[in-house]
Amino acid sequence: MKEEKPELKKGTTTVAMVCKEGIVMATEMRATMGTLIAHKRTNKLFKIDEHIGMTVAGLVGDAQLLARYISAEVQLYRIKNGKPITLNGAATLMANILNGRSYYPYWVQLIIAGIDDRGPHVFSLDAAGGSIEDDYVTTGSGSPYVYGILEDHYRKGMSVKEGVELAVRAISMAMKRDAASGDGINLATIDRKDGFRRFSDEEIEKIKKKVLQ
Repeated sequence: MKEEKPELKKGTTTVAMVCKEGIVMATEMRATMGTLIAHKRTNKLFKIDEHIGMTVAGLVGDAQLLARYISAEVQLYRIKNGKPITLNGAATLMANILNGRSYYPYWVQLIIAGIDDRGPHVFSLDAAGGSIEDDYVTTGSGSPYVYGILEDHYRKGMSVKEGVELAVRAISMAMKRDAASGDGINLATIDRKDGFRRFSDEEIEKIKKKVLQ
């Protein structure tokens, strides 16, 4: 008899992209259990440090646990070394945490993004501990729709403002076609001037009206 393996649920849409002055990160806010919309204000975008953020797709419990893990480790690194951890260091640390549970992996797909002395960076991490840097990454069930927008409109050297508008447009398009994505947008930027900045619902609505008219 063939053993049934549990299906990895990825009812989510997240995106992060490198811009000229920093990073843009966005997610939608719907949490699903099969066909049930379980929660409508789910946080899938976490502040890890002033210069690092993380988006999550997958099991809510695993995602929240990993956000606490990496936040604590990054703060300990800052205290012990007197300086912030690099983005490559944070991504490698999280990859090692993920790989350490290979017998029963965390059911997540993560994006770690931010800015350090070498500039802005985006890393995609899978459940097995793989870590790959790229100019932009999108995860979850709505990611094919987001990639369609980014492949056509993303360009290297775009401003953070342009990146914010592109992220809102891409997430909005995914929410229109992916039933597991919806109920609002969570948006943040990370740059040298303001560090980690989370946008209010009112700010996001103004951006939506501009890009979706």
